[in-house]
Formats: sequence, structure tokens, C-alpha cells
Amino acid sequence: MARLISLLVLLVIAKVTNAQSISTLMGARAAGMGYASSGLSDEWALFNNVGGIGSQDFMSTAVAYEVLAQLTNANRMAFVFNSPIRWGIASLGAFRFGDDLYNEQIISAGFGNKVGIASLGAKVNYIQYRAEGFGTNHAFTLDFGGIAQLTDKLTIGAYITNLNQASMSNDYQSERLPTKLTAGITFKPIEHILITSELDKDLDYAATWRTGLEYSFKEKFFFRTGFNLKPQTGFFGIGMRKKKLYADYAIQFNLITGASHQASACYRIGHNDKK
Repeated sequence: MARLISLLVLLVIAKVTNAQSISTLMGARAAGMGYASSGLSDEWALFNNVGGIGSQDFMSTAVAYEVLAQLTNANRMAFVFNSPIRWGIASLGAFRFGDDLYNEQIISAGFGNKVGIASLGAKVNYIQYRAEGFGTNHAFTLDFGGIAQLTDKLTIGAYITNLNQASMSNDYQSERLPTKLTAGITFKPIEHILITSELDKDLDYAATWRTGLEYSFKEKFFFRTGFNLKPQTGFFGIGMRKKKLYADYAIQFNLITGASHQASACYRIGHNDKK
């Protein structure tokens, strides 16, 4: 009975997060700013706005792990690797949610390039769902996104997930995976402050508004905060940079799922960082 209750709770969380099933937005930097990441071009672009891949000009690898304090079998983890190639930037990543009772696993491959002021990217996802007693199902989805830097202070970004409106395999052909559109702006009024805000609209749910702020101290230490509306969620985060190593931590809290903690680390390979 306890395992059945856990499965039901996992499925409720899947509905609350309004993503493909469970949210695949990752990276403790983005988490600290309420996942308002449509205008961010960092190492986690593959799992956030794939359009940000095109702005990467160095090889990097990153890992992230998130723990939901009240439900240990609802943890999320992800890995990403980015590398410049002859025609642009290639990105590979893996994501996992859940435990042996219920889990979702995703393998993603993306490609991006920069054209003028715009950074464009696309990716294909292989998604596998497994629930004990219900078997395994899978689907392929396509995502597309872009980020345009209008001025030194203003950037706009947008992306769409499940562009091909894929459905689950086997007995669930009529159960189409959610498709959503996200668009936002990023504003940097002064050198040490970054403000980002976006709207996320799933075709089957009300829009979610995300807003975040990042403050940098001596370009090595970072303090972040953010909030979401529908569902109402608060966020806080910190970060540190040491040459090629980036480490971040974030905590979020809402009344439905309680508190969750995410830590991520990134290493920029071969990047000439003078900080």
C-alpha cells in the first residue's frame, strides 16, 4: 500500500510541474532564479532554453542533483556535455527522475549556432517512462529555441517543447505529451545585477509566471532569488566561481511538494578564464 501511495504522489507531482511529465529544467543557477531561464546561455541550455547552446564557445561538462525533502523517491539528476564542432555547438545530456517504482529517463542530443544577434538551437529527446506493474513506454520529442541579444542590457528568449506533439507508445497512443511555449526577457541594469522574467504556457494548463534575480559580488560569488506564480513557489540560491570550476546551490519551496534542494557543478574545459 505504501508503494502504491508513493506512485500516486509521484503522478500528482508530474501534473503540478507542468512539463513533459516531470520538469526537466535543471541547473542550480537557474533554480535559484525561479527557473526563469529562457534568456540564459549557460552550460544547462540543453535542458532549459536549447537556443542558448549556440552561444557556447568552449567545451564544458556539468552535473546536477536535486532532492525533494519530503519524498526521497522523487529525486532528479542530470548530466550535460557541450562541445564546439565545425558547424556550431553540439550538446549531449541525460536526465533521470524517480526510483524503481516509477521513473522517467531522457537522453537528449542538441545542436546550436549563432547567426547575427541570435543564438538558435534544436534538440531531439528520447523519453522512457516506467511504472511498476504498468510496463515501459517511450516517445521521441523535438524542441526548438532561440535567444537574441538586442542590446548590452536587454536579451529576449523563447523556446517550444514537444514541437512534434508526440504521443506515448503502445497502449497510450491517444495520450499526447504536453506541448508548451516559453518566452521571456533578461535585463541587466548594471554590471552586477541580472533580472529575468518569463511566461510558460502549456497547451492544457494555465500560464506560469517566473521571475528571478542574480547579484554578483567580485564576479566570483553569486546570490540569487526568484518566485513562480501558478504554482506559487519561492526560490533562493548561491554560487561560486573558481577559475574553470562553477558550483551552485538552490532551494525551492511550495505548499504542495515542500522544500527541495539542488546542487550543480560545471567545469569549463580549455576555457581561457582570467578570473
